[in-house]
Amino acid sequence: MTRRRSPLLIAPLAVAVLLAGSLPARAEGEWETTAESEQALERGLEWLARNQGPQGNWESEDLGLVSMGVLAFLSAGHMPGRGEYGDTVDRALEYVIRNAKPSGMLNIADSHRDMYNHGLSTFVLGQAHGMTDDPQIGRVLDRALKLIYNAQCEDGGWDYKAQRQRNGHDLSLAVMQAKAIRSAVDSGLEVPPEVVDMAIKSVRDHYRPTNGAKRGSDREREGSGAFTYNGGKTTTAMASAGVVCMQEFGQYEDWRIPKSMEYVKREIGRVKVDRPADGKLPFDAYTLYYVGQALYQVGGEDWRENYPRLRDSIVASQHRDPKDPLDDGWWTDTRHTSGKVGRMYGTSVACFVLAMPNRYLPILQEGKIESFKRRGFE
Repeated sequence: MTRRRSPLLIAPLAVAVLLAGSLPARAEGEWETTAESEQALERGLEWLARNQGPQGNWESEDLGLVSMGVLAFLSAGHMPGRGEYGDTVDRALEYVIRNAKPSGMLNIADSHRDMYNHGLSTFVLGQAHGMTDDPQIGRVLDRALKLIYNAQCEDGGWDYKAQRQRNGHDLSLAVMQAKAIRSAVDSGLEVPPEVVDMAIKSVRDHYRPTNGAKRGSDREREGSGAFTYNGGKTTTAMASAGVVCMQEFGQYEDWRIPKSMEYVKREIGRVKVDRPADGKLPFDAYTLYYVGQALYQVGGEDWRENYPRLRDSIVASQHRDPKDPLDDGWWTDTRHTSGKVGRMYGTSVACFVLAMPNRYLPILQEGKIESFKRRGFE
């Protein structure tokens, strides 16, 4: 693969950047994309564009969900203000930017979703900034990132509310901020090294070995295990999310990654490719979002052997109604939301995963952050 990273301006982290190429690489072959997957992606984007409201959102004031709509188009190479979907992307981005609070907070829904929506929206703004270098996006992004740094809890995690406290809540919040922070890196912005160090330690604390070994003991590496929501039962979403965190923070050799990936790959193996075209994704949208990213970021055989199955299952499940253009081409979430909002969420995630092989997003382009070894974190 030949992927590109923006120059990194994080001298305090003492990082070395491996850069290759000047343009995003296209898919490597039919094992990554097929004519059917490209057609499904286009139908999904058409559905999103047709069903967007005049304000730029999709019947929801949830900035995280609106940002997912932006991500679907950016990941397929559609820039704001340009081409077929330029106006669609512009309206959605403007909706997010217009609703940013003076504090930098990117959430106008329930305050208990503050850092959840904020992290997701900050990540997407970081990707948009990296692709456009838009100063308006840059100003909002800068305030949003500072809020993330200031709200980090003493144990390195984050709470649902934007407040510093002793302990963070769970891994689902940490992964949102991890992606936002890495997005800042990809946009060439400076990140405080202590924020990353603390976050890495917090994420590792969410790993749970199946043998019941104590954290930090020699037996912790023995046998199977995976990342968890809060130290309890493992889920496919959290096993994937932990892998994504470690990858985003440059911890590519962390031994917890392959162990968690064994769990993820086993669950992908249970996915059926021969599925009814009822719009129901192979995983709920939240889980699929992280499963796709975990596969891609780990790469190698894990990606090559498992992505085709995931992709083909997504393609097969797309809802089809060629007689009604407003109802043709969507997927829906199967767990968290329903109605048009659920379809918007499911369709955005499905399009994002199908578009990954085209590597348009800065976060999907080649280049690793080789950070210094952090003592005591292994």
